[in-house]
Amino acid sequence: KSEELNEIKDKDEYKKHDFMGENFFSYSQTKYTSQKRAQKTGARSHFICQQCGKSFTKKGKIHMRIHTGEKPYTCQQCGKSFCQQGNLKIHMGVHTGESLFNCQQCGKSFIKKGNLEVHMRIHSGEKLFVCPKCGKSFSQQGNLKVHNLTQKRPKNTGTRCHFTCQQCGKSFDQQGKLQVHMSIHTGEKPYSCQQCGKSFPKKENLKRHMIVHTREKPFTCPQCGKSFNDHGNLKVHIRIHTGEKSFTCQQCGKSFILKSYLKRHMIIHTGEKSYLCHQCGKSFSEHGSLRRHMRIHTGEKPYKCPQCGKGFAQQGSFNRHIRIHTGEKPFTCPKCGKSFTLKNTLKDHIRIHTGEKPFNCHQCGKSFNEHGNLKVHMKIHTGERVFTCQQRGNSFNGKS
Repeated sequence: KSEELNEIKDKDEYKKHDFMGENFFSYSQTKYTSQKRAQKTGARSHFICQQCGKSFTKKGKIHMRIHTGEKPYTCQQCGKSFCQQGNLKIHMGVHTGESLFNCQQCGKSFIKKGNLEVHMRIHSGEKLFVCPKCGKSFSQQGNLKVHNLTQKRPKNTGTRCHFTCQQCGKSFDQQGKLQVHMSIHTGEKPYSCQQCGKSFPKKENLKRHMIVHTREKPFTCPQCGKSFNDHGNLKVHIRIHTGEKSFTCQQCGKSFILKSYLKRHMIIHTGEKSYLCHQCGKSFSEHGSLRRHMRIHTGEKPYKCPQCGKGFAQQGSFNRHIRIHTGEKPFTCPKCGKSFTLKNTLKDHIRIHTGEKPFNCHQCGKSFNEHGNLKVHMKIHTGERVFTCQQRGNSFNGKS
């Protein structure tokens, strides 16, 4: 009914333009003669959509938007678009908080009156839509449509029975799976979020979405106690503890926890750097790296320390800084047990135990375990004296 009302609103547009022409709609009765007959007998002429077979009493411009994906009505507050003006009006209730329809029995609220009416059937047990083939009844017309499409199944050939989609031919081993699949073709999303109006084809998708509003993190890691809002994220996190790395590079054999990490790694082998900075010409293999680099030019420092207010362009720098306030030293030497705030400081410290001195002076060949020590040593050769005595004014190339 709402679809027909919207088509009446667009009546003037139909007079001006023959929307999709005969390519999309076929006229089911002989033009002039049948129209005259329809006026006398009360019969209705029908236009049939050539893409899905649905029929209309008028050329269905609004219906065609389902196939074209056109959504001309846009919310000025959040940017969400709709194919019908009526749907935009309903959506606006999300922002204004108005036009909510409340269930008098359980207190649940709905944006659409139709949704409340459908919901009331849960309390009344009313099932208006009956299958003419098997007599099974449903509280929603959409459920009956899906049921009708799942009735045909191939004969049992001794193998497992399959439920086949009549539109695309895909088969499923359970009727419930086929019913979920059918929402791809029907576009039906019966599960709506009462807070933002977003709709979902599956109930579990809505449940998962609700965590966005509640900020709940129900999935907790049993090993470290870290919590997640999605079970999939927890499963990925667990691999940190188990060391499982399922995705392996075929070129160098290196393995990764996530497929996305492997994709990112593959750029090392291809050498591809498709993200270019238009200010300095530097190129990057990832969009995120370019975005972080741009902060050098813009001066943006989005990471602010809540304790001292200092800003940082990179999250890593921010995380390291926070440890100054917390006193956290997460990097521990496996030989002597000494802990450090920074990973690089631990690396430098490890060389005390290994005796490694990777930093060499190119003038005299002397080696050092830290780069800073080499820099101080180089002043002997350059004659640079950077440390000045405040009492006598003498300069030295070493602090000691």
